[in-house]
Amino acid sequence: MISRRIGGAFGYLFRAVVRGFADAGVNPNILTFIGFCINGVAAYLFAYGYFRWAAGTIFLAAIFDLTDGPVARTTKRVTPFGGFIDSVLDRYSDLILLIGLLIYYSRINRFWYVTLVAAAMIGSVMTSYTRARAENLIPSCKVGFLERPERIVLILIGAIFDRMAPVLWVIVFFSQVTVIHRILHTYRESQRLSGRPPNSQAAFQASLRP
Repeated sequence: MISRRIGGAFGYLFRAVVRGFADAGVNPNILTFIGFCINGVAAYLFAYGYFRWAAGTIFLAAIFDLTDGPVARTTKRVTPFGGFIDSVLDRYSDLILLIGLLIYYSRINRFWYVTLVAAAMIGSVMTSYTRARAENLIPSCKVGFLERPERIVLILIGAIFDRMAPVLWVIVFFSQVTVIHRILHTYRESQRLSGRPPNSQAAFQASLRP
């Protein structure tokens, strides 16, 4: 009951923000760009070790990141370019936050943490890339545990509780799990769409049929 009321209150607040932006005639692409700029400020705060301030700034950026799409749909401004620029700036936002952490750990001479952040950057890029590339071959590749919202939540948890290293390990591990999941899903779906069996055993059995 309590959780339902809390969820309803947040849903009402979210809809009110979307309605406010829509009524003000704000261009959704502007919201996307503002969210990106705020994440740039969060990256700066990370670079100088102000983790909790960075967490609050990321939360503020999320308001714009989450509302650009609903505002576009409400105001009937959904365009292919809008979706494209949203994806591009989301990738920049992901990487710039990690660059902030990279600078911070470099400044305090934590070599292994620098390596860990670099691995997290690779995972972040490859998670997005495998989906984008897969969807040139199959209709959809929305599989895997760790997508952008989960990564942002994990970074927020690490910043708020000053436990960034465990969070980075989780991002590194589950990013690779997600990439592998998407590769396998794309393989199975591409084989299915081409009318071929999805594994070598099935292909061998098919070859034995008269």
